[in-house]
Amino acid sequence: MEEAFICFPSRRSVVYSTHAMVASSQPLACQAGLDILKKGGNSADAAIAIAAALNVTEPASTGIGGDCFCLFYDAKNKKVNALNGSGRSPAKLTLEYVRNTLGINNQNNIPMNNINAATVPGAAAAWVDTINYFGSGKLNLSEILQPAINLAENGFPVSEISAWMWKKGQKDLLMASPNGGDMLINGHAPKTGEIMLMPKLARTFRKLAEKGRDGFYKGEIAQAIVNLVQSKGGVMSLDDLAAHTTSRVDPISIDYKGFTIWECPPNGQGITALMALGILGSLQESGKINDLSKMQHNSVEYLHAIIESLRLAFEDTKYYVCDPEDYHIPVKELLSKKYLAKRAQLFDSTKATVDIEKGSPDNSSDTVYFSVVDDEGNACSYINSNFHGFGTAAIPEECGFTLQSRGASFVLKEGHPNCLKPNKRPYHTIIPSIVTKDGELWLSFGVMGAYMQPQGHVQVFLNMVEHKFNPQVALDAPRIMIEPFCPKDLTSVIYIEDGIGNNNNKDNVDDGDNDDGNNDNVDYDINKNKNDIKKQLENLGHNIVITKEWDRAIFGRGQVIQRIIDENTGIRVWCGGSDPRGDGQVIGW
Repeated sequence: MEEAFICFPSRRSVVYSTHAMVASSQPLACQAGLDILKKGGNSADAAIAIAAALNVTEPASTGIGGDCFCLFYDAKNKKVNALNGSGRSPAKLTLEYVRNTLGINNQNNIPMNNINAATVPGAAAAWVDTINYFGSGKLNLSEILQPAINLAENGFPVSEISAWMWKKGQKDLLMASPNGGDMLINGHAPKTGEIMLMPKLARTFRKLAEKGRDGFYKGEIAQAIVNLVQSKGGVMSLDDLAAHTTSRVDPISIDYKGFTIWECPPNGQGITALMALGILGSLQESGKINDLSKMQHNSVEYLHAIIESLRLAFEDTKYYVCDPEDYHIPVKELLSKKYLAKRAQLFDSTKATVDIEKGSPDNSSDTVYFSVVDDEGNACSYINSNFHGFGTAAIPEECGFTLQSRGASFVLKEGHPNCLKPNKRPYHTIIPSIVTKDGELWLSFGVMGAYMQPQGHVQVFLNMVEHKFNPQVALDAPRIMIEPFCPKDLTSVIYIEDGIGNNNNKDNVDDGDNDDGNNDNVDYDINKNKNDIKKQLENLGHNIVITKEWDRAIFGRGQVIQRIIDENTGIRVWCGGSDPRGDGQVIGW
């Protein structure tokens, strides 16, 4: 019988500090990041220490065998920088090969547990490049990876939700490769609080620390990856691994009521959040809906506007988001006020829109997100993922990590922008975010969780901007999630979290005055009003499913760090929150 999900949820207070702050889904990973900051590292250095420590403590979400994306706010020049650390398909992985090998038609995707879903891992190179491009220069890679190496070699107690995810993936680990036992204890997933050692992963980290990217993409580790993939019918080669590069890219943004929201560009889905916010802005400007700040938080009116804006955005981005090196993506046009206003015209306040089609702009899964800010005012918003659980769950010999399954995001339909091709990056769900105001950092945040991520960005951002919630309350608030890839012959499901629509309490906010801003009085009683909210949304034509217990994992797990200025002294204060749906925490210094 499965253990109940958090029978008595603990109230979390928002965390404040003045020097630096880290927020992640694992306390031990937070400590690794803080250790690096105290040794003189900056937010980029600490982010990589956290990424590696999360690979150790939460491998059912993330790892060096996956991909990552980074946004870095440079306080000196007030510029937001971006890195695309996603990998590409093997050079010999053609559409014809996949169809013939797997016997699937052009409407399907590569199964997540098939080795051909493994794209070249991008994380290792991106970790190295993050430090090279944005790091302090005071610490080398070996020093930065040492906290994670210590955890892997000496052992660590497994946290509650990580243990639950590990158990879910136990069967996959045992079936995917002969090396599944490397990430289990006597053939079983570690239990909550049980000590887990991962010496083979520590060995992989040492190789990376000693030789840089060549320690992963060439030599023993690369050969182990290729041997495993080819033994299971895949076509990845040593040349595929050696040719991998991280891409420095220009972030994309949109303005919303004086704030600028930054996301990584496609092949990531961050543009979905920007489009949804742009549509919401247009709806308010045109008078089609009331100002969101005047609406009751998570009321039917409020949720309907968010749901419809997200649906309109997803209908475009699920088509256009792909590898920009393979297909021209009209990013500028998709984010233009003219086009977003045109999409907003499809909104109907009295009913859900059916049969939404993608627009034609004029041409002119289990993941970890973490945030770090440092004493110099820099911020690193970072996300790393296997895609779904352990990814393919296949472990290269003596390496201690699993290969991701990101290739399952390719479309196997000729002519589609995201159709599988050799040496191509697929549609990516993982997205970090940064918000600036008048050029100054205001927020470093993200919400992990596959297609929930842009939806989480929109909801958490609006919680803070429109309803003045502090970071912790903004994350505590119940969320909704639309099902963006529902077949046309089915009604798209809207999942709503138990307790939604119950707080409606604007007394408990952070207005920048440095009051405690905690969530003492916010009431999310799961038995209040949920049936009323469900019924009213169904009356508008939405297909509603109330979600509770462990199923709440679909709503993602977020981290938020906000920059505020003390009115009396002018001292900068960091203000952070960590999602109660995860094991994480915020640590300030």
